[in-house]
Amino acid sequence: MEKTELKDDKSKEVEEEQVVSPWEVSAKDGGKIDYDKLIDKFGCQRLDESLIQRVQRLTNRAPHVFLRRGVFFAHRDFNDILDSYEKGEKFYLYTGRGPSSEALHLGHLIPFMFTKYLQDAFKVPLVIQLTDDEKCMWKNLSVEESQRLARENAKDIIACGFDISKTFIFSDFDYVGGAFYKNMVRVAKCVTYNKVVGIFGFTGEDHIGKVSFPPVQAVPSFPSSFPHIFGNENIRCLIPCAIDQDPYFRMTRDVAPRIGYHKPALIESSFFPALQGENGKMSASDPNSAIYVTDSAKEIKNKINRYAFSGGRDSIELHRKYGANLEVDIPFKYLGFFLDDDAELEHIREEYGSGRMLTGEIKKRLVEVLTDLVERHRRARAAVTDEMVDAFMAVRPLPNMFN
Repeated sequence: MEKTELKDDKSKEVEEEQVVSPWEVSAKDGGKIDYDKLIDKFGCQRLDESLIQRVQRLTNRAPHVFLRRGVFFAHRDFNDILDSYEKGEKFYLYTGRGPSSEALHLGHLIPFMFTKYLQDAFKVPLVIQLTDDEKCMWKNLSVEESQRLARENAKDIIACGFDISKTFIFSDFDYVGGAFYKNMVRVAKCVTYNKVVGIFGFTGEDHIGKVSFPPVQAVPSFPSSFPHIFGNENIRCLIPCAIDQDPYFRMTRDVAPRIGYHKPALIESSFFPALQGENGKMSASDPNSAIYVTDSAKEIKNKINRYAFSGGRDSIELHRKYGANLEVDIPFKYLGFFLDDDAELEHIREEYGSGRMLTGEIKKRLVEVLTDLVERHRRARAAVTDEMVDAFMAVRPLPNMFN
């Protein structure tokens, strides 16, 4: 008998007073998300050092900074993916984006930066789902506006450097049908209304479009949803995503063996904190909570200096005496994501944590790092044409997908 992976998520709100779902992230009393409790409740595993070292050995390249620093911190069956890869078996990557805004913030870039590393390191194909239908239903956008935002977001995704010979980007409004829709129906038949309410917390006030959506995000986990790429091959799937997407894939993993597919494996990230503090993830509704890929150098500097929550002390004298509180300091946390040099980050940890480095100095270094990152992304995005978007989204074979 296949072990069920589904859990009723409504208990989390009562027991932990923190809510982590695909649509809401909030911590207890406005504090930090407790990721240990989240791992326990979701039933995933922590990504340990032995797996990271194994990735390095199998790929012959240094682990990505997001692996080294624990940004991607949890997984489901990632060890099985590595077992398969070591035996010469194939797998593919699947990730996605809900296009609800014109511009991406840095938190949105994280899964794509990491997926780009995985594609290059393992030399595997990738499918990227743009859930324009979901955002049309959840954000009250028109169909046409959701489609427009999907194409705009696709340009930012392409700018991350994905290999067009190994990458298929699709929007649900354009692609759903055929083999993809058949898999949606197979999944839908396996999940009761009570179960989907238990997983996602739908209420009687939610329209039926929301209740019917989860199979749409589930079935890119199955290779037969893309017959133009995989034919009849039943190969495994690895999904890099933020941990708030886990409910979708617990449902998917429960259903997969019942309809003849491998359970998708997941590698999951923590949330990129808002400038004002580590109380969940950035909010697109508050432009001062995030650094956007469209921000100018001046805007980045202003946001960091005015809004980035500091762990520095109230006076220079106290700061020199006690040092910064690195547990709450947002500039230091942001450098942990985007400063690739481990030795420099450790130097900053020692200097700032001891009080020898001041808040203004660490913010200045962060401004430099983020300005360079955003400017490089802006140049890459400017080079992405509508014809390139069409090419990535064209339904076609990927002839070099495993080379």
